[in-house]
Amino acid sequence: MFQEFLEHYLNTAKYESIDKGRTYYGEVPQLKGVWAIGETLEQCRRNLAETIEGWAVLRLKKDLPIPNFQISFKKMSLPEIYALT
Repeated sequence: MFQEFLEHYLNTAKYESIDKGRTYYGEVPQLKGVWAIGETLEQCRRNLAETIEGWAVLRLKKDLPIPNFQISFKKMSLPEIYALT
């Protein structure tokens, strides 16, 4: 589920070569503030993936919505939780 979310945004990211081709910049326009740089396009893409992951974790911690991603939780009673262990 999260992998599909991550791949979706990595595939919609915009990349460009900056600093006379020595650095790559990537951003996800749909996710405000999500960008990364790298010495190669692949490194930039890996850095962008980490940035998206961190962005999503922060949004979850702050109970903020994440576009195109939903998690369903089932409330469980204490006896149900102990039965799982």
